[in-house]
Amino acid sequence: MARRHARELALRILFEHDLAHTEWEVLLDRGLAGASPGDADYARTLVRGVADHLPELDRWISDAAIDWRLHRMPTVDRNILRLAAYEIGYEKEIPLSVIINEAVELAQAYSTDDSKRFVNGVLGTIGQKIRPEGDPDRPRE
Repeated sequence: MARRHARELALRILFEHDLAHTEWEVLLDRGLAGASPGDADYARTLVRGVADHLPELDRWISDAAIDWRLHRMPTVDRNILRLAAYEIGYEKEIPLSVIINEAVELAQAYSTDDSKRFVNGVLGTIGQKIRPEGDPDRPRE
């Protein structure tokens, strides 16, 4: 199942919450209106997962982002990282390589070239810590 659109929806909701601090349910209702049921379900899972685990996810990101404070990161980058960190930690059926690639694609679409490298590096570090086994179907180098 392609989940790219669901991730984009979730990112928009996370971004808006980070800026406006609007209630999650209000954002979910507004942000998922008109989305396909599959996209809406997965986006809702992502947003609620990030909301439920936010302090832990932010700690993982802060630990992995050497010389960067979380509040100083661009808002879009911070929320791409939160989204992907949640998937790394809690959506174990999704391969690590897919999660990181999707996050880099979001950074490419919504942020800068520097952000792509930053997101890739931070998530690689988080992935090594949270999933040291990597992807079972991918040989380790």
